[in-house]
Amino acid sequence: MAAGVSEAFDAIDWSAPWLAPWRNLGQPVAQQLQHDPSVHRALQAAAPPALPVGFVPQSELPEGTAYEQYIWDTRRVPTRDNLHDFFNGLVWQQFPHTKRRLNELQARAIAADGVQPVRGQLRDALTVFDENGAVLQAPPALWAALRVRDWQRLFSDLRPLWGQARLVVFGHALLEKLVIPRKPMVAHVYQAPAAIESIAILDAWLAGEIHAQQWATKPFTPLPVLGVPGWWPPNETPDFYADTQVFRLPRAVSGG
Repeated sequence: MAAGVSEAFDAIDWSAPWLAPWRNLGQPVAQQLQHDPSVHRALQAAAPPALPVGFVPQSELPEGTAYEQYIWDTRRVPTRDNLHDFFNGLVWQQFPHTKRRLNELQARAIAADGVQPVRGQLRDALTVFDENGAVLQAPPALWAALRVRDWQRLFSDLRPLWGQARLVVFGHALLEKLVIPRKPMVAHVYQAPAAIESIAILDAWLAGEIHAQQWATKPFTPLPVLGVPGWWPPNETPDFYADTQVFRLPRAVSGG
């Protein structure tokens, strides 16, 4: 593994709150990469026998073949030696049913329409969630404030209610970006109706939620993840949320 890539893996802070669901699986895989720099081999070694896919080097993807179609047809995930594909592999292992469902709908859309210069509505929505999605279980008052982007109420007035909430980052691109946290990072959040008792239960439920017609509408809500109480020390200062470049008002309020 090149020095720069090795440093990228060393930069992962496994104590970060957003990595709590990923730590037990991901940290040993990252440590394995110190001895063998091949991400696909490290992921494959950690994969449970029932995982619906395996991991292969990126060179296995034939030129001109759509990535999502190749995974659906072969049950193999082409993997590069970088953080992006490392986190993608972890998500496959933690959310195998959800990832397989996303892949199924992507492959169906490609089979129906081919690979277009611009993704259609469904493929675009599936990609948004796959890359930057998250699932939030929270009291109704928090969801009501989030949907209207009432940041003051969401993060300040109702701050104690966040102790009853659970946010699980799903998107592998977002997990990659959070290795170097920046205030503007936003998750596209899907609502969980009940307490998230385990990742396995969440995976089974979420896979059953993904229906083409509904998801083509992007039923997600934007959430600046580093505003979540307890996730980043700077947000303990009230003026953290005064940054309207990050915590944007609804257009009807902002006049935009």
